[in-house]
Amino acid sequence: MKENRTYNDGVLARRPDQKIADFIHNRLRKEDYESVAFSVQHMDMVQACSLLRMSSETDVPLIFRLFPKGLAAEVFEHMGAPFQAQLLEAFTNSSEALRLIRKLEADDQLRLFDELPSNITTQLLDMLPKTNQEDVRRLMSYPDDTVGRIMSPAYYSFKQTAPLSEVLHIVRAGDAGRDAVHVYVCNEDGGVCGSVPLTAVLAEKDETRLIGDMVTAEPVVIRVQDDQEKAARLIQRLAVFELPVCDDDGYLVGTLRAYDALDVISEEVTDDMYDKVGLLDLNSRESDRSYGLIHKGFGHVFAVRVPFLIITLIGGMLAGGVIEVFEDILDAVAATALFIPVIMDMGGNVGTQSSTIFTRAMVLGQINMERFIKHWIRETLHGVGLGAILGVLGGGIAIVWQGSPELGLAVGLSLWATITIATSLGFLVPFLLIKMGFDQAAGSDPIITTVKDMTGLAIYFGMVSLLLPGLVS
Repeated sequence: MKENRTYNDGVLARRPDQKIADFIHNRLRKEDYESVAFSVQHMDMVQACSLLRMSSETDVPLIFRLFPKGLAAEVFEHMGAPFQAQLLEAFTNSSEALRLIRKLEADDQLRLFDELPSNITTQLLDMLPKTNQEDVRRLMSYPDDTVGRIMSPAYYSFKQTAPLSEVLHIVRAGDAGRDAVHVYVCNEDGGVCGSVPLTAVLAEKDETRLIGDMVTAEPVVIRVQDDQEKAARLIQRLAVFELPVCDDDGYLVGTLRAYDALDVISEEVTDDMYDKVGLLDLNSRESDRSYGLIHKGFGHVFAVRVPFLIITLIGGMLAGGVIEVFEDILDAVAATALFIPVIMDMGGNVGTQSSTIFTRAMVLGQINMERFIKHWIRETLHGVGLGAILGVLGGGIAIVWQGSPELGLAVGLSLWATITIATSLGFLVPFLLIKMGFDQAAGSDPIITTVKDMTGLAIYFGMVSLLLPGLVS
């Protein structure tokens, strides 16, 4: 593993990744660009990508411009379309953006353009070389979710009668990019009739040999209109690096490569998982709500959060009313007041735990919303177990502390009941809020706290009244 290094007192010093990011951030704040440039000049691509991921949106363009040109191009290609789009939008010099885009292949350029605003896409596309424009526009013409949209238009193809010397001349020029793995052999009508591994072409010594004579097997062909996921699964099943793509007339027009197929499979598996559990629309809705609470003005935040907080305020007043009902018990034995915070806090903490567990599992697709009852019962049973353990522990402490077995039993049973109710509410409340279309992130905890406080106090004082009846005059 290569060691991370950064600039320190004029020399390169070994530092953990986070210290590199902190050091560079501080240098940028002081406009000490020379130190930053010195710090990044010896980084490899992995270290540079890691640094950008740890940096703020405002720092990323500054750091990227200070990378050596070769490293910058390598990082730009590796980081993916969303990062590329963010970076290009930060550039005020279109020629600088164009220099980076021209290093990408046409299918990668299309993914990038899909992430950019339409006006920037049009501007950059018009600045590309004519042949490059044609490739990108042709890919754009295919419908979403088809193979044509993600295929690479760069490939090697020759007629069966082409001599190896001609093939080698073109292959060595590298026109099909560095990722090509096959040379495709076509018949007179332009259809694919076979393929030859690129390694076999480069290893062949007899340059007078015809490329058609080197074909080992007829390749499996996919069509531009084929579904992306089905084609990707085919590549996965055949365990090949690429497959030729033909148009509706059977002409070779591109290749689908394994790494593009892997991206498709990854995206489809995630979408299918969310769709099965009813989270595809929910995920988008929750994302919009989260964005609003973080980035919108106070009026929006007020409208979302205050109604639930008013419910909590009212609930707190009602909880005070519960205490007032049992005021005689508090007057008779002051020790009962000592355990009110324990009952309320334990219920609140357990309820928050459960709601957080529910939310995380929901986002990760680990909860099937159509089978919620099963998950809810399981969590409630967990609450029964947790309540029993903590009830025995809390009740035992109360007995030793106050010397009253009856009071200890009341505390223990109250803890058991309150924790069981809290775990049940921790799953049930956010689920109901989601089903009713409310913001569960803003509403779950206030509602859980309100219901838990009132029920917890009622249970506690009810237990005290039942087990210590002599306290009530």
